Amino acid sequence: MKLFVSEGNPHCLKVLAVLELTGVKCAIQHVIHDEKVVSYLNRPSLPALLLPSGMPLFSANAICRYLGESVGLQCSDLSNQWLEWEATELQPALAQGLHLAVLQGKGPEACRVLQGPLTYLEQSLSKTRTSFLTDDIVSVADVVLWAALYPILSDISLLSGEQTKVQNWFERVGLLAACKSAAQSVLQGKGLNAEVLKTYLQKQPAPPQRRDIQPCNSPEQGTEGDHVITEDEIQSAAATWAKGLAETPLVTDRQHPILPQEGKRNILVTSALPYVNNVPHLGNIIGCVLSADVYSRYGRLRGWNVLYVCGTDEYGTATENKAREEGLTPQQICDKYHSVHADIYRWFQVDFDFFGRTTTEKQTQIAQNIFWRLHERGFLLEDTVEQLRCEACKRFLADRFVEGTCPFCSYPEARGDQCDKCGRLINAVELREPKCKVCSQTPVVRSSKHLFLDLPKLEVELEQWLEMSMGSGDWTANAKQITRSWLRDGLKPRCITRDLKWGTPVPHPNFSDKVFYVWFDAPIGYLSITANYTDQWEKWWKNPEQVELYNFMAKDNVPFHSVVFPCSLLGAQDNYTLVNHLVATEYLNYEDTKFSKSRGVGVFGDMAKDTGIPSDVWRFYLLYLRPEGQDSAFSWADMAIKNNSELLNNLGNFINRAGMFVSKFFENCVPVMDLQPEDKRLLAQVGWELKQYINLMDKVKLRDALKCILNISRHGNQYIQVNEPWKKIKGSETDRRRAGTVTGVSVNVACLLSVTLLPYMPTVSQTIRQQLNAPPTVTATFLQGTGSFVCALPAGHHIGTVSPLFQKLETDQIEALKKRFGGQQAKAAIRPAQTSATQTVVNGVDTKELTLAVAEQGEKVRTLKAQKAEKAAITAEVTKLLELKKQLALAEGKSPEPVPMKGTNAHPTPSPAPAVQAVVSKADPERAKELTLAVTEQGEKVRTLKAQKAEKAAVTAEVAKLLELKKQLALAEGKSPEPVPMKGTKK
Repeated sequence: MKLFVSEGNPHCLKVLAVLELTGVKCAIQHVIHDEKVVSYLNRPSLPALLLPSGMPLFSANAICRYLGESVGLQCSDLSNQWLEWEATELQPALAQGLHLAVLQGKGPEACRVLQGPLTYLEQSLSKTRTSFLTDDIVSVADVVLWAALYPILSDISLLSGEQTKVQNWFERVGLLAACKSAAQSVLQGKGLNAEVLKTYLQKQPAPPQRRDIQPCNSPEQGTEGDHVITEDEIQSAAATWAKGLAETPLVTDRQHPILPQEGKRNILVTSALPYVNNVPHLGNIIGCVLSADVYSRYGRLRGWNVLYVCGTDEYGTATENKAREEGLTPQQICDKYHSVHADIYRWFQVDFDFFGRTTTEKQTQIAQNIFWRLHERGFLLEDTVEQLRCEACKRFLADRFVEGTCPFCSYPEARGDQCDKCGRLINAVELREPKCKVCSQTPVVRSSKHLFLDLPKLEVELEQWLEMSMGSGDWTANAKQITRSWLRDGLKPRCITRDLKWGTPVPHPNFSDKVFYVWFDAPIGYLSITANYTDQWEKWWKNPEQVELYNFMAKDNVPFHSVVFPCSLLGAQDNYTLVNHLVATEYLNYEDTKFSKSRGVGVFGDMAKDTGIPSDVWRFYLLYLRPEGQDSAFSWADMAIKNNSELLNNLGNFINRAGMFVSKFFENCVPVMDLQPEDKRLLAQVGWELKQYINLMDKVKLRDALKCILNISRHGNQYIQVNEPWKKIKGSETDRRRAGTVTGVSVNVACLLSVTLLPYMPTVSQTIRQQLNAPPTVTATFLQGTGSFVCALPAGHHIGTVSPLFQKLETDQIEALKKRFGGQQAKAAIRPAQTSATQTVVNGVDTKELTLAVAEQGEKVRTLKAQKAEKAAITAEVTKLLELKKQLALAEGKSPEPVPMKGTNAHPTPSPAPAVQAVVSKADPERAKELTLAVTEQGEKVRTLKAQKAEKAAVTAEVAKLLELKKQLALAEGKSPEPVPMKGTKK
C-alpha cells in the first residue's frame, strides 16, 4: 500500500495519526497540494491511499476506517455515526471557521461558526460515562475528530469556558504519541499558526456560507445538527399527527387543456428545447427535462396549477449537417429524432403536458409576428457582415458548417459560433485555419447583408426588468453571474438571420433568401408549442400578472434566455410573460471525460433502458449528483454505491421492515399506537425534515431536498433499531403494545416517504402506496401549505402485500457496464485475446449485443423470481442466462465458468433427508408462529452484523442459524424446505 499526503492539509493529519495508531505497514509519499494522484477525479484529492488491488481510496474517513479494520479495530454503529457527523456536519463548519481564522484573522467569527458543532460535542461528552466518544479506549472516531479539530482547538482562546468536556477529551486524545507525531508532520505542531496551513487554505476555493438548513446526520437519536428539537416542536408535532387525514383535498387528475385559473398559483414550466439532431445523453437529460419534470410533479402535489411544455428544436445548421451525414432530408431527420427523443423521455417517466416541435406552422406565424413588431418599433437594424464562404460548395457557411482553431484558447476543434473548451462566443471569421465541414476546403471571407436585434437600444429596459426578476425570483447563482457578465461587457447588436435553407423564413422581402438564426427562433418555440397544445396559448404567454414562468436549462443556454429572448419579447411590446425563475445547472461529465456519441463514451438516453437498471434508479442517481453548484461526474462505481447504500440499505430497508412488521406481527393490520416521548420526538424530527424538504423544493434545490428524504429514512431505521420491535413482540403485554406503537409509527413514516419520493421516483412511490394501501388523499396531505406529518394510516388500516423495492447492483454487473460505455479504446482493450475460434463460438455476435442480451435475460430471471413463478420456468430461464454468460465470456476472450447441467443448481446441495420428507405434510401453526418471530429476530441480527461490518466468520455463523430457522419454519408450515447450502458455498 502507498499513502499520498501533503503538508498543511488537515485531512492528512487524520490518516497519518490513524496509520501510526494502528501500526499498518504502508509507504508514505509527500506530494504538493495540487498533485492529481487519483487520475479520474476532476480535482486533486488528498490524502489518497493506493490499495494492494490498485484501487484508490480518496476519502480521509474511509481511509481511516480501512486502516482500523485492517488490524481488527472494527467501527461500531456509534463510531460510524460519529464519522458521518464529522464529514457532513463538522467539516463544513470547520472549512468556514479555518478560512475566517487563518486567512481573514477573524477569530471571533470563527468561534460563532463552530459554536453549534462544539456545543453538540460538549453535550454528547457530558452524557457518556466513558473516557472517549464510544468507549474507555480510544477509537478511530476519536482520532478523526481530534485531528479535524486540532487546528482550531490548539488555540485555547477559541474554546468557550463552558466547553470543558471537549477540552478534557481533546487533551486526552492528544496525549497519544500517534497524534503528536502526525500533528508535527502535517502542521509542524503549530495549529492555526502553521504557515503550511495558511498556504494550503490559500489554494482551496472559498467555502460557501453555511445555510440555516442542515441535514439531519448527527449521531444518536434526537440530534439534528445545528437544529435542536425543542419541547414546543415535539408537542406541536404530536398535535399535528393526531389530526389525521380529515378534510384533506385530493390531488385531482389533470384536465386538458390546462389554463391559468383565478386565485391559484399558475406556473408555466419550460425546459430548454433539446436539439433534434442527435440522441440526448445523461447530462442533457438532467440539465433540463428531468429537473423540470421533478419540479412540475412537486408543484402539482402542492396544489399549484402547473403546465409543463417542451419539444424538439428542429431548425438550424446542425439539422442540415445531420441530414447530410445520414443521406436524409432535414424534415426526415427531424421526424426520426423527434420520435427518438419522445421515446427516451417516456422511458425516463418525464411527464410533459405537451411535447411538441418547432417545425410547425404556428412557429412560423408567431416568430414572424414578433419579427414584424420588432421591425415596426425600430429594434432591428441592417448591417453588412464579413462571413465565410465555401467556393467549392458555392454557399455562405453558417456557424456550424465551419470549424477551426479558437482565437482565444487555441482549441483546434472550435465551432464557428462558440468554443466548447473555453466557452467563448466566436465570430466564424475570427477562427484560425478554418475548414468547411462539408468538403474540408478552406473558405474565404465575403460580405453578406443581415438583420440584427438592436440590443443596446433595449439595454436599459432589460436591466430594469432583470433587477425585478432576479430580486423576486429564484435565479440560480450561475444564471445571475453569466447574465451580469454579458451586461458588464456592454450589449452589442445581435445577428438574427442566417444564410441557410432549413429554418423559419425571414418575411422581409429584402431578406427572402435567409432564415432566422436559431437562437432568435428557438426560444419562440416555447410559445408555438403551447399554441399547438391549446388555441388559448396567450392566456399563458401574454399574462405576466397571473403566470410565473420557470425556465430549466444548462448554463450554456443562459444568455439566450436571460438577454436575447427577453429583449425580443420586450421589444415586441405585446405584454409577453417573461421568465421569473431561471434555473441553470452546471455540466455533468462522464467518469473522467466528456460524453461523446462518436467515440462511444458515456450513456445516452436510448441506452439507459438496455442496462437492466430501472428508470427510477437512473432518475434517483442523476438527481443525487445534479450539478447545481459546480460540475459533477457520472460514475458507475458511485452509482452502485448509492444504489446499494442509500436505496437498498437505507430507504428500501426501512420501508420494507416497517411493512413487514405489520404483516408478520399484526396480520396486515396497523396496530394501536400509544405515543411515548421518544415517538413524539421522532414525529418532530420527521416533521422538521419535511419542512426543510418543502423549503428546498420551493427554491428548486432538488438535490438537497432529496437528501432530506434520505435523512427521514435514516431516522426511521435508527428508531426501529433502538426500539427492537422484533424482540418486544415476544415479551409482556406492555412490550407487545410498545412493538405495536413502533410498527405503526414506522409504517406511517414509510407512507410519508412514498409521497416525498413521488417527484423523484414515481414508480417506486406508486409501488409503496400500493403496498401500504395508502388512501389517495395522502399525496396532498403532507405537502399542501407548510407541510404536515399526520397519521395517514390509523390503527385498523389494512395494508397490502409488502415486497422489496430495490435490487443490489453487483460489482461484475457494474464493471461490464463500465467497459461497455467506455468508448472505442475500452472495447479494444477487452478483445485482444479473441481468436477465430472464439468468433465461431459466438456466431458473429459481438460483446455489445451479448452484454445487452445478458442484462435482459438477467432482468427476466429477477422478474420471475419476484413473481414467485414456477420453479421449472425459472430454471429454464436461468439456463438461458448461464449460456449467454458463457458466450459473452468467450467473446471477451475469457475462460467461461462451467455451465451446470440442466435442472441442477450452480452449486451442489444435498437433497432433503427422508425424515424431512416425512414431516413435510404435518403443519404446526403454533410452532410456525413462534418460528416466524425467531426468523425475524435472527434476520435483524444478521443485518446488524453486516451493517457493523463484523468478521466474516461471525456473519457466516449467524446466517447459518437463519437458514436453519427458515428450514424449520417451512416444515412447521407444511412446506418442503429449501435446501440449506453446505458451509462455504453460496446459496
